[in-house]
Amino acid sequence: MKKKRMAGVFFSLMLTAGLMAGCGSNQQGGSSSGGNGGGGGGDVIKIGANLELSGGVASYGQSIAEGLDLALEEINKEGINGKKLELVKVDNKSEAAEATNGAIKLISQDKVVAIIGSATSTNTLAQVQVANDNKVPLITPTGTNPTITNKDGKVNEFVFRTCFIDPFQGTVAAKFALNDLKVKNAAVLIDSSSDYSKGLAASFKDAFTQGGGKIVAEEAYVAKDTDFRATLTRIKSKNPEFIFLPGYYEEVGLIVKQARELGLNVPIMGGDGWDSPKLVEIAGKDALNNTYITNHYSSGDPDPKIQEFVKAFKAKYNKAPDAFNALGYDTAYFLADAIKRAGSADPVKIKDALAQTKDLQLVSGTLTLNENHDPVKSAAILEYKDGQQQFKTKVNP
Repeated sequence: MKKKRMAGVFFSLMLTAGLMAGCGSNQQGGSSSGGNGGGGGGDVIKIGANLELSGGVASYGQSIAEGLDLALEEINKEGINGKKLELVKVDNKSEAAEATNGAIKLISQDKVVAIIGSATSTNTLAQVQVANDNKVPLITPTGTNPTITNKDGKVNEFVFRTCFIDPFQGTVAAKFALNDLKVKNAAVLIDSSSDYSKGLAASFKDAFTQGGGKIVAEEAYVAKDTDFRATLTRIKSKNPEFIFLPGYYEEVGLIVKQARELGLNVPIMGGDGWDSPKLVEIAGKDALNNTYITNHYSSGDPDPKIQEFVKAFKAKYNKAPDAFNALGYDTAYFLADAIKRAGSADPVKIKDALAQTKDLQLVSGTLTLNENHDPVKSAAILEYKDGQQQFKTKVNP
Protein backbone atom coordinates (compact mmCIF):
# COMPACT_ATOMS: atom_id res chain seq x y z
CA MET A 1 0.00 0.00 0.00
CA LYS A 2 2.82 2.39 0.87
CA LYS A 3 4.58 1.83 -2.47
CA LYS A 4 1.37 2.38 -4.42
CA ARG A 5 0.65 5.60 -2.57
CA MET A 6 4.18 6.91 -3.13
CA ALA A 7 3.90 6.09 -6.81
CA GLY A 8 0.60 7.97 -6.94
CA VAL A 9 2.09 11.02 -5.27
CA PHE A 10 5.12 10.96 -7.62
CA PHE A 11 2.83 10.74 -10.65
CA SER A 12 0.74 13.61 -9.29
CA LEU A 13 3.81 15.80 -8.86
CA MET A 14 4.86 15.08 -12.43
CA LEU A 15 1.40 16.13 -13.59
CA THR A 16 1.72 19.28 -11.52
CA ALA A 17 5.00 20.16 -13.20
CA GLY A 18 3.38 19.72 -16.61
CA LEU A 19 0.42 21.78 -15.56
CA MET A 20 2.68 24.60 -14.38
CA ALA A 21 4.43 24.70 -17.73
CA GLY A 22 1.42 24.12 -19.96
CA CYS A 23 -1.55 25.94 -18.50
CA GLY A 24 -0.63 28.01 -15.44
CA SER A 25 -0.38 31.22 -17.46
CA ASN A 26 -3.48 30.39 -19.49
CA GLN A 27 -5.46 30.12 -16.26
CA GLN A 28 -4.51 33.64 -15.28
CA GLY A 29 -4.91 35.24 -18.67
CA GLY A 30 -8.22 33.52 -19.30
CA SER A 31 -9.65 34.48 -15.92
CA SER A 32 -8.70 38.13 -16.12
CA SER A 33 -10.30 38.44 -19.55
CA GLY A 34 -13.36 36.47 -18.50
CA GLY A 35 -12.73 33.49 -20.78
CA ASN A 36 -10.75 30.75 -19.04
CA GLY A 37 -12.66 27.90 -20.61
CA GLY A 38 -15.65 28.33 -18.32
CA GLY A 39 -14.06 29.42 -15.03
CA GLY A 40 -14.97 33.06 -15.44
CA GLY A 41 -16.58 33.23 -18.84
CA GLY A 42 -20.20 33.88 -19.82
CA ASP A 43 -22.77 33.91 -17.04
CA VAL A 44 -21.02 31.33 -14.86
CA ILE A 45 -18.03 31.34 -12.50
CA LYS A 46 -16.75 27.81 -11.89
CA ILE A 47 -15.47 26.89 -8.45
CA GLY A 48 -14.16 23.47 -7.47
CA ALA A 49 -14.83 21.24 -4.47
CA ASN A 50 -12.20 18.58 -3.73
CA LEU A 51 -13.83 16.51 -1.01
CA GLU A 52 -13.86 13.15 0.75
CA LEU A 53 -17.14 11.93 -0.77
CA SER A 54 -16.20 8.28 -0.27
CA GLY A 55 -13.62 6.37 1.77
CA GLY A 56 -12.67 6.46 5.43
CA VAL A 57 -13.86 9.97 6.32
CA ALA A 58 -16.64 10.35 3.76
CA SER A 59 -18.99 11.73 6.40
CA TYR A 60 -16.90 14.92 6.59
CA GLY A 61 -16.79 15.56 2.85
CA GLN A 62 -20.47 14.79 2.40
CA SER A 63 -21.37 17.22 5.18
CA ILE A 64 -19.26 19.99 3.64
CA ALA A 65 -20.89 19.32 0.26
CA GLU A 66 -24.36 19.69 1.78
CA GLY A 67 -23.40 23.05 3.28
CA LEU A 68 -21.92 24.20 -0.02
CA ASP A 69 -25.02 23.22 -1.98
CA LEU A 70 -27.34 25.10 0.37
CA ALA A 71 -25.16 28.21 0.30
CA LEU A 72 -24.90 28.23 -3.50
CA GLU A 73 -28.66 27.95 -3.82
CA GLU A 74 -28.97 31.09 -1.71
CA ILE A 75 -26.09 32.97 -3.35
CA ASN A 76 -27.28 32.25 -6.87
CA LYS A 77 -30.73 33.74 -6.22
CA GLU A 78 -29.07 37.13 -6.67
CA GLY A 79 -25.79 36.08 -8.24
CA ILE A 80 -22.40 37.78 -7.98
CA ASN A 81 -21.56 40.68 -10.27
CA GLY A 82 -24.22 39.43 -12.70
CA LYS A 83 -22.96 35.83 -12.70
CA LYS A 84 -23.88 32.54 -11.04
CA LEU A 85 -21.51 30.22 -9.21
CA GLU A 86 -21.20 26.71 -10.61
CA LEU A 87 -19.76 24.04 -8.29
CA VAL A 88 -17.63 21.26 -9.81
CA LYS A 89 -17.10 18.42 -7.33
CA VAL A 90 -14.40 15.75 -7.33
CA ASP A 91 -14.16 12.82 -4.92
CA ASN A 92 -10.68 12.39 -3.44
CA LYS A 93 -11.79 9.10 -1.83
CA SER A 94 -10.25 10.19 1.50
CA GLU A 95 -6.74 9.72 0.04
CA ALA A 96 -3.95 12.28 -0.31
CA ALA A 97 -2.80 11.17 -3.78
CA GLU A 98 -6.38 11.41 -5.05
CA ALA A 99 -6.65 14.89 -3.55
CA THR A 100 -3.59 15.97 -5.54
CA ASN A 101 -5.02 14.47 -8.72
CA GLY A 102 -8.36 16.13 -8.04
CA ALA A 103 -6.79 19.56 -7.71
CA ILE A 104 -4.92 19.09 -10.99
CA LYS A 105 -8.12 18.05 -12.77
CA LEU A 106 -10.14 20.97 -11.40
CA ILE A 107 -7.53 23.48 -12.57
CA SER A 108 -6.43 21.98 -15.89
CA GLN A 109 -9.69 20.49 -17.17
CA ASP A 110 -12.51 22.29 -15.40
CA LYS A 111 -10.79 25.70 -15.31
CA VAL A 112 -12.09 26.59 -11.85
CA VAL A 113 -11.11 29.95 -10.32
CA ALA A 114 -10.81 28.54 -6.78
CA ILE A 115 -10.93 25.19 -4.97
CA ILE A 116 -12.80 24.42 -1.74
CA GLY A 117 -11.46 21.45 0.24
CA SER A 118 -10.40 19.14 1.50
CA ALA A 119 -12.02 18.23 4.81
CA THR A 120 -8.90 16.78 6.44
CA SER A 121 -5.52 18.38 6.96
CA THR A 122 -3.60 15.61 5.18
CA ASN A 123 -5.74 15.80 2.04
CA THR A 124 -5.58 19.58 2.03
CA LEU A 125 -1.79 19.57 2.37
CA ALA A 126 -1.68 17.32 -0.70
CA GLN A 127 -3.12 20.20 -2.79
CA VAL A 128 -1.07 23.12 -1.46
CA GLN A 129 1.74 22.91 -4.02
CA VAL A 130 -0.73 22.62 -6.90
CA ALA A 131 -2.61 25.72 -5.71
CA ASN A 132 0.50 27.84 -5.14
CA ASP A 133 2.24 26.79 -8.34
CA ASN A 134 -0.80 27.47 -10.50
CA LYS A 135 -1.95 30.61 -8.66
CA VAL A 136 -5.44 29.33 -7.87
CA PRO A 137 -6.88 29.93 -4.37
CA LEU A 138 -7.43 26.87 -2.19
CA ILE A 139 -9.74 27.17 0.84
CA THR A 140 -10.12 24.36 3.33
CA PRO A 141 -13.30 24.57 5.42
CA THR A 142 -11.99 22.23 8.13
CA GLY A 143 -8.26 21.50 7.71
CA THR A 144 -6.81 22.69 11.01
CA ASN A 145 -3.09 21.83 10.73
CA PRO A 146 -1.05 25.09 10.92
CA THR A 147 1.32 24.12 8.08
CA ILE A 148 -1.54 24.27 5.56
CA THR A 149 -1.26 28.05 5.44
CA ASN A 150 2.23 28.65 6.84
CA LYS A 151 5.17 26.25 6.66
CA ASP A 152 8.52 27.08 8.22
CA GLY A 153 7.56 30.74 8.58
CA LYS A 154 6.51 31.16 4.96
CA VAL A 155 2.86 31.91 4.15
CA ASN A 156 1.31 29.83 1.38
CA GLU A 157 0.11 32.74 -0.72
CA PHE A 158 -2.86 31.04 -2.37
CA VAL A 159 -4.04 28.91 0.57
CA PHE A 160 -6.71 29.86 3.11
CA ARG A 161 -9.01 28.29 5.67
CA THR A 162 -12.39 28.98 7.27
CA CYS A 163 -11.71 27.12 10.54
CA PHE A 164 -9.47 27.83 13.51
CA ILE A 165 -6.15 25.98 13.75
CA ASP A 166 -4.92 23.08 15.91
CA PRO A 167 -2.94 25.09 18.49
CA PHE A 168 -6.05 27.08 19.41
CA GLN A 169 -8.23 23.96 19.54
CA GLY A 170 -5.72 22.00 21.64
CA THR A 171 -5.22 24.94 24.00
CA VAL A 172 -8.98 25.35 24.48
CA ALA A 173 -9.29 21.63 25.35
CA ALA A 174 -6.44 21.84 27.88
CA LYS A 175 -7.89 24.88 29.60
CA PHE A 176 -11.33 23.26 29.74
CA ALA A 177 -9.85 20.13 31.33
CA LEU A 178 -7.89 22.11 33.91
CA ASN A 179 -10.35 24.87 34.74
CA ASP A 180 -13.79 23.37 34.17
CA LEU A 181 -13.27 19.66 34.82
CA LYS A 182 -10.60 20.34 37.45
CA VAL A 183 -8.39 17.41 36.43
CA LYS A 184 -4.72 17.31 37.38
CA ASN A 185 -3.42 14.54 35.14
CA ALA A 186 -4.27 13.21 31.70
CA ALA A 187 -3.52 10.51 29.16
CA VAL A 188 -3.12 11.30 25.47
CA LEU A 189 -4.05 8.81 22.73
CA ILE A 190 -3.28 9.85 19.15
CA ASP A 191 -3.55 8.59 15.59
CA SER A 192 0.15 8.53 14.64
CA SER A 193 -0.75 8.48 10.92
CA SER A 194 -2.69 11.77 11.12
CA ASP A 195 -1.22 15.29 10.90
CA TYR A 196 -4.44 16.52 12.48
CA SER A 197 -4.24 14.24 15.51
CA LYS A 198 -0.55 14.89 16.13
CA GLY A 199 -1.05 18.66 15.88
CA LEU A 200 -3.88 18.77 18.40
CA ALA A 201 -2.00 16.50 20.79
CA ALA A 202 1.11 18.68 20.72
CA SER A 203 -0.79 21.86 21.52
CA PHE A 204 -2.87 20.13 24.21
CA LYS A 205 0.21 18.76 25.98
CA ASP A 206 1.97 22.13 25.93
CA ALA A 207 -1.01 24.02 27.33
CA PHE A 208 -1.93 21.32 29.86
CA THR A 209 1.54 21.03 31.36
CA GLN A 210 2.08 24.79 31.35
CA GLY A 211 -1.19 25.06 33.28
CA GLY A 212 0.10 22.72 35.99
CA GLY A 213 -1.26 19.42 34.67
CA LYS A 214 0.72 16.20 34.24
CA ILE A 215 0.68 13.80 31.27
CA VAL A 216 0.74 10.31 32.79
CA ALA A 217 0.43 8.25 29.61
CA GLU A 218 1.00 8.74 25.87
CA GLU A 219 -0.13 6.06 23.45
CA ALA A 220 -0.73 5.84 19.71
CA TYR A 221 -2.70 3.90 17.14
CA VAL A 222 -2.92 3.93 13.34
CA ALA A 223 -5.96 4.72 11.21
CA LYS A 224 -8.05 1.62 10.40
CA ASP A 225 -7.08 -0.14 13.65
CA THR A 226 -10.13 -1.74 15.27
CA ASP A 227 -8.93 -3.33 18.51
CA PHE A 228 -7.61 -0.84 21.06
CA ARG A 229 -8.02 -2.90 24.23
CA ALA A 230 -4.32 -3.53 24.90
CA THR A 231 -3.53 0.17 24.49
CA LEU A 232 -6.46 1.20 26.68
CA THR A 233 -5.42 -1.31 29.35
CA ARG A 234 -1.97 0.32 29.52
CA ILE A 235 -3.63 3.72 29.84
CA LYS A 236 -5.95 2.46 32.58
CA SER A 237 -2.97 1.20 34.59
CA LYS A 238 -1.72 4.81 34.85
CA ASN A 239 -4.97 5.96 36.51
CA PRO A 240 -5.57 9.07 34.40
CA GLU A 241 -8.30 11.48 35.43
CA PHE A 242 -8.91 12.48 31.82
CA ILE A 243 -8.12 11.22 28.29
CA PHE A 244 -7.42 13.50 25.35
CA LEU A 245 -8.33 11.69 22.14
CA PRO A 246 -7.86 13.84 19.03
CA GLY A 247 -8.86 11.66 16.10
CA TYR A 248 -11.47 10.89 13.47
CA TYR A 249 -14.87 9.42 14.23
CA GLU A 250 -14.27 5.91 12.82
CA GLU A 251 -11.53 5.01 15.30
CA VAL A 252 -12.74 7.35 18.07
CA GLY A 253 -16.11 5.61 18.21
CA LEU A 254 -14.48 2.22 18.75
CA ILE A 255 -11.97 3.59 21.25
CA VAL A 256 -14.66 5.21 23.40
CA LYS A 257 -16.80 2.07 23.26
CA GLN A 258 -13.92 -0.21 24.25
CA ALA A 259 -12.70 2.21 26.95
CA ARG A 260 -16.07 2.10 28.66
CA GLU A 261 -16.19 -1.70 28.38
CA LEU A 262 -12.84 -1.81 30.20
CA GLY A 263 -14.15 0.40 32.98
CA LEU A 264 -12.36 3.56 31.85
CA ASN A 265 -15.14 5.96 32.79
CA VAL A 266 -13.11 9.16 33.09
CA PRO A 267 -13.94 12.18 30.89
CA ILE A 268 -12.71 11.80 27.31
CA MET A 269 -12.26 14.80 25.02
CA GLY A 270 -11.40 15.35 21.39
CA GLY A 271 -11.67 17.90 18.62
CA ASP A 272 -13.87 18.59 15.63
CA GLY A 273 -12.81 15.26 14.09
CA TRP A 274 -15.40 13.59 16.32
CA ASP A 275 -18.23 15.55 14.75
CA SER A 276 -20.13 13.02 12.67
CA PRO A 277 -23.53 11.33 13.09
CA LYS A 278 -21.65 8.07 12.59
CA LEU A 279 -19.86 8.53 15.93
CA VAL A 280 -22.98 7.76 17.95
CA GLU A 281 -23.70 4.70 15.79
CA ILE A 282 -20.19 3.34 16.37
CA ALA A 283 -19.69 4.18 20.05
CA GLY A 284 -23.24 3.95 21.33
CA LYS A 285 -24.96 6.83 23.08
CA ASP A 286 -24.29 5.56 26.62
CA ALA A 287 -20.55 5.22 26.05
CA LEU A 288 -20.40 8.82 24.86
CA ASN A 289 -21.72 10.23 28.12
CA ASN A 290 -19.04 12.26 29.90
CA THR A 291 -17.25 13.08 26.63
CA TYR A 292 -16.55 16.52 25.19
CA ILE A 293 -15.29 18.14 22.01
CA THR A 294 -14.00 21.47 20.84
CA ASN A 295 -15.89 22.54 17.75
CA HIS A 296 -16.42 25.41 15.36
CA TYR A 297 -20.07 25.99 16.18
CA SER A 298 -23.11 24.40 17.80
CA SER A 299 -26.59 24.12 16.33
CA GLY A 300 -27.78 24.67 19.92
CA ASP A 301 -26.15 28.11 20.14
CA PRO A 302 -28.97 30.68 20.52
CA ASP A 303 -27.22 33.20 18.24
CA PRO A 304 -29.91 34.39 15.72
CA LYS A 305 -27.63 33.93 12.68
CA ILE A 306 -26.97 30.33 13.71
CA GLN A 307 -30.64 29.59 14.27
CA GLU A 308 -31.53 31.09 10.87
CA PHE A 309 -29.02 28.73 9.25
CA VAL A 310 -30.29 25.74 11.24
CA LYS A 311 -33.85 26.46 10.07
CA ALA A 312 -32.82 26.69 6.40
CA PHE A 313 -30.68 23.55 6.64
CA LYS A 314 -33.44 21.52 8.29
CA ALA A 315 -35.90 22.66 5.61
CA LYS A 316 -33.59 21.32 2.89
CA TYR A 317 -32.15 18.18 4.51
CA ASN A 318 -34.59 17.35 7.34
CA LYS A 319 -31.81 17.14 9.95
CA ALA A 320 -29.79 19.41 12.22
CA PRO A 321 -26.53 20.69 10.70
CA ASP A 322 -23.20 19.66 12.17
CA ALA A 323 -20.04 21.78 12.17
CA PHE A 324 -18.87 20.41 8.81
CA ASN A 325 -22.21 21.45 7.27
CA ALA A 326 -21.78 24.92 8.79
CA LEU A 327 -18.18 25.36 7.65
CA GLY A 328 -19.00 24.20 4.13
CA TYR A 329 -21.80 26.77 4.06
CA ASP A 330 -19.55 29.49 5.46
CA THR A 331 -16.75 28.72 3.01
CA ALA A 332 -19.08 29.28 0.06
CA TYR A 333 -20.03 32.68 1.46
CA PHE A 334 -16.38 33.48 2.27
CA LEU A 335 -15.41 32.83 -1.35
CA ALA A 336 -18.48 34.55 -2.79
CA ASP A 337 -17.75 37.67 -0.73
CA ALA A 338 -14.17 37.73 -2.04
CA ILE A 339 -15.27 37.29 -5.67
CA LYS A 340 -17.76 40.12 -5.26
CA ARG A 341 -15.15 42.45 -3.74
CA ALA A 342 -12.59 41.45 -6.37
CA GLY A 343 -15.06 42.44 -9.09
CA SER A 344 -13.49 39.73 -11.22
CA ALA A 345 -13.11 35.99 -11.78
CA ASP A 346 -9.33 36.38 -11.92
CA PRO A 347 -7.89 33.92 -9.33
CA VAL A 348 -5.12 36.34 -8.32
CA LYS A 349 -7.61 39.12 -7.61
CA ILE A 350 -9.81 36.66 -5.72
CA LYS A 351 -6.75 35.62 -3.67
CA ASP A 352 -6.05 39.23 -2.78
CA ALA A 353 -9.66 39.78 -1.72
CA LEU A 354 -9.67 36.63 0.41
CA ALA A 355 -6.54 37.83 2.23
CA GLN A 356 -8.19 41.17 2.99
CA THR A 357 -11.33 39.64 4.55
CA LYS A 358 -12.33 41.44 7.74
CA ASP A 359 -15.37 41.25 10.03
CA LEU A 360 -17.32 38.94 7.71
CA GLN A 361 -20.40 37.70 9.57
CA LEU A 362 -20.71 33.92 9.14
CA VAL A 363 -22.55 31.13 10.92
CA SER A 364 -19.39 29.87 12.66
CA GLY A 365 -18.46 33.35 13.84
CA THR A 366 -17.13 36.70 12.67
CA LEU A 367 -14.27 35.99 10.27
CA THR A 368 -11.19 38.17 10.07
CA LEU A 369 -8.05 36.69 8.54
CA ASN A 370 -4.66 37.20 10.13
CA GLU A 371 -1.33 37.48 8.28
CA ASN A 372 -1.16 33.67 7.95
CA HIS A 373 -4.57 33.44 6.23
CA ASP A 374 -6.05 31.88 9.40
CA PRO A 375 -9.33 33.10 10.90
CA VAL A 376 -9.41 34.70 14.32
CA LYS A 377 -12.66 33.30 15.73
CA SER A 378 -14.31 31.58 18.69
CA ALA A 379 -14.52 27.88 19.56
CA ALA A 380 -17.50 26.06 21.05
CA ILE A 381 -17.32 23.37 23.76
CA LEU A 382 -19.90 20.63 23.32
CA GLU A 383 -20.82 17.75 25.62
CA TYR A 384 -22.41 14.46 24.55
CA LYS A 385 -25.48 13.53 26.59
CA ASP A 386 -27.43 10.42 25.61
CA GLY A 387 -26.05 10.64 22.09
CA GLN A 388 -26.87 14.33 21.60
CA GLN A 389 -24.45 17.23 21.48
CA GLN A 390 -25.19 19.85 24.12
CA PHE A 391 -23.78 23.36 23.83
CA LYS A 392 -21.78 24.22 26.96
CA THR A 393 -19.86 27.40 26.29
CA LYS A 394 -18.05 29.50 23.71
CA VAL A 395 -14.35 30.33 24.06
CA ASN A 396 -12.94 33.46 22.43
CA PRO A 397 -9.41 33.59 20.99
